[in-house]
Amino acid sequence: MKSHFRFSKKQRNGIFLLVLIVVGLQLWSFVRNNRSAKQYFDNPELQEWRREVDSLTALKEAESQFKLYPFNPNYISDYKGYTLGMTLEQIDALHAFRAQNKWINSRQEFQKITDVSKEWMDSIAPYFKFPEWISKERPKSYNNDAFSIPKTYEDKYDLNKATARQLEGIYGIGPTLSKRIIEYRSKFDGGFADDIELTEIYGLKDSTITRLLNYYTVKTPRDLVKFNINSASRDQLVQIPYIDYELAFNIIEYRTLHEGIKGIEELTKIEDFPEKKINLIRLYLQF
Repeated sequence: MKSHFRFSKKQRNGIFLLVLIVVGLQLWSFVRNNRSAKQYFDNPELQEWRREVDSLTALKEAESQFKLYPFNPNYISDYKGYTLGMTLEQIDALHAFRAQNKWINSRQEFQKITDVSKEWMDSIAPYFKFPEWISKERPKSYNNDAFSIPKTYEDKYDLNKATARQLEGIYGIGPTLSKRIIEYRSKFDGGFADDIELTEIYGLKDSTITRLLNYYTVKTPRDLVKFNINSASRDQLVQIPYIDYELAFNIIEYRTLHEGIKGIEELTKIEDFPEKKINLIRLYLQF
């Protein structure tokens, strides 16, 4: 073992020189790499690329942040209430109020029911969006109290002469529904034939029709061609709304087998007869 660690003076000088050379090469390599790295990172094109990446990253972070858009506070869900910063008690108070089939119609009413802070209202309430029939001023002669008093036939106005502005005075009827009512009335020469035709207007709820008929009714109905249910031909029956050729055939077959149809209620026994439209169909029939 000693022979492996015994060196002459020349050998020791050679080993020392070799160590110096290795250390020198390592230092030179380290300095050279650092210089190359500095030149690489100082490259103008690389700097521009890094700025572009940073700007795109910042834009992506901004897009991922919560954004608030106008909304109806009556439909705040548990999740939306949480994102808006409402407490569980405040959300429950809102849902309990809505469970009574009641609606919030103002910012003040919302704060009173939920007991949210003034700071919360100042930041969130500007995004509240209520329906047009709430925010729009109504004619004074059409307040809600007027509809609580039943009116006689003489006190009511003619539905065939009502203007869109007058119809919008009814609680629940806005510009869209008033336009649909006028358009339906205008399809016929003479307007409405009966109040029941209001059920044909899309979006007009039964409760709204009830309020409307408490103030209006058809006083000048248009003339209708009526058909005798026991003698009308198939071609005549199909002129009646909601009666097609198949149903007309079933009606004729039924009246033949039963020696005539004696009343409107008997029509419901006929196959495929639209029972929900019976009050509209009866306008065109004679018994």
